[in-house]
Amino acid sequence: MDVLFGVLGPVTAWDGSGNVIPLKGPRHRAVPARLIIARGRVVPVSLLVDDLWMDPPSDGVGAVRTFVAALRRVLEPDRPPRTPPRLLVTEGPGYALRPGPDGVDAWWFERAVTATRPAAELLTALDEALGRWRGPAYAEFAGEPWARAERARLAELRLRAVERRAEARLALGLAADAVPDLDAHVAEHPWREEGWRLLALALYRTGRQGDALAVLRRARTLLVEQLGVDPGPELRRLEEDILRQADHLDAASRVWAQAAETYDRTVAAEARSRLESTVGILRNLAVTGGGGLEAARGQRMAAIAAAEELGDAELTARVIGAYDVPAIWTRSDDPHQAAQVAAAAERALAALPPGRETARARLLATIALESRGTGTKRARQAAREAERIARELDDPRLLAFALNGVFMQSFDRAGLAARRDEVGAELVGLSARHDLVNYEVLGHLIRLQARGALADFGAADGHARAADRLAERHERPLVGVFTAWYRAMRLAASGRAAAEVEAAYRDAAARLDGCGMPGLEAGLVPLASLCLRVRDGRPAQTGPADWGPYEPWARPLVSLARGRRAEAAKALRDAPDPPRDLLFEALWCLTAHAAVALDDREAMRRAHDALAPAAGELAGAGSGLLTLGPVSRYLRALAERSGR
Repeated sequence: MDVLFGVLGPVTAWDGSGNVIPLKGPRHRAVPARLIIARGRVVPVSLLVDDLWMDPPSDGVGAVRTFVAALRRVLEPDRPPRTPPRLLVTEGPGYALRPGPDGVDAWWFERAVTATRPAAELLTALDEALGRWRGPAYAEFAGEPWARAERARLAELRLRAVERRAEARLALGLAADAVPDLDAHVAEHPWREEGWRLLALALYRTGRQGDALAVLRRARTLLVEQLGVDPGPELRRLEEDILRQADHLDAASRVWAQAAETYDRTVAAEARSRLESTVGILRNLAVTGGGGLEAARGQRMAAIAAAEELGDAELTARVIGAYDVPAIWTRSDDPHQAAQVAAAAERALAALPPGRETARARLLATIALESRGTGTKRARQAAREAERIARELDDPRLLAFALNGVFMQSFDRAGLAARRDEVGAELVGLSARHDLVNYEVLGHLIRLQARGALADFGAADGHARAADRLAERHERPLVGVFTAWYRAMRLAASGRAAAEVEAAYRDAAARLDGCGMPGLEAGLVPLASLCLRVRDGRPAQTGPADWGPYEPWARPLVSLARGRRAEAAKALRDAPDPPRDLLFEALWCLTAHAAVALDDREAMRRAHDALAPAAGELAGAGSGLLTLGPVSRYLRALAERSGR
């Protein structure tokens, strides 16, 4: 049975025939509501208890399980006995809700608002999308802390949908139809400059020039007297254009009406606001969890392509540079798209007029981030130049973005954990002073990795706790993926029994499913197990395994464990140097271990030279995910075997 959940109003569920599914009382409805906010991620039972009760009862866990059992009966009434549920599932320490991509009205609404499509199609889609709202999102949970951030995000999306619908009407020559909705929009939300701009433009296009100017003056009075700020450049520019009756104010409307399915230069004025707003929405969507991250990634290149089609280098630069989503993992989730984004940034950089230093720095930081793991000189140069410009401009958010690029390009050799710790420390301090929550989380994760590599687990534990607190407060579910893996690695580094560490890794691995980060997920679980075996002096696992990108460095040890020495020797000779990223030292230690076992002097020399700068670090711990123990152990084995 297909189930549709509604959260754009009171929390409701409907079956495939459109009949309301009875979800019982408020706490029963709170369970699917809380799980929908988690976007398919597992919410631990303990957290559900804390969220459902201000003062949890002694048997809160049992009560939650009772709620879940009751919900399963009504959500999947035809499920045969003793078969696992498909919708409200149990995983690890908690529960997750897994409806289809169209199984939640809010998810469908997000896609409709962020889509790039011709004006006529957009108008139809937004009419339908706005018609799905039945009241404030998560209406009966307005006072709950766990719902606050999501309610605010959806409310912002709804306001943007109203404005995008007005844009579509203006583009199709329906200015008169746009005026009533926009009038109500600015009355309810008087601080939204985009609403005032669209209302003034709509009035002008219906021949009401005086009313249009009066609207702009009313907006200025409100902003100056009640907020103490001047109108932004878009409002000021529109007032000037109306006063001189600029040709383009009407020309854009006529061109859109004639060619709504194409982009050309005349459309630029209307398309600019839409594209930049879309990227802002995608940026916010990317930090909400696996589904949001994948959706944002899927739409990002389309927005860049649309900006490039307009032939406006500054617009393209802003569309590319506005996507300043913090990144912690050094392997790209989509290498092909990353290369496309970096190439588009280079094109925009070449076409950018002189003096646009903020846009230039954002493009350079984008190149540094999207070129992660490539080890190119250009990427390192871009990171340094972005940082220099950001410091000169004294722009905190720009500097945070640039420092993320510096972090991604800080792997030119082994043993640089201390340098990365400095970057993380500056990010934490800068972000805390300027309320840059996402970058504050990033700073703590960078420091978690760096202090782990330096075996300072007391400090690393503190950064893990700080990251988790920020993530819970601001609904950043992806953070828990990294802190769970860190805690498993912490057990491994402390020499705990393999069975205990393996169990911790299994729990951490459960968080990878659907996290939206294939660059992190691919091959990580078998690699962590292999590192644990090498640490304990046990042979590699020989069963089937998807090693992902780590196969070249695992293959020699797997072949040795299977007793195929010649095959292992060839695999070792064929293995390339590890990529310069967070697993650089770990993969070199695997190479060193195989080289010693196979008495390959050339491989031993290369491994020793690569690992020597990291002699005081824990191998792989800088990833925050896994470790093989001290690098010095592998250097000693190499020295003893090679006679150094």
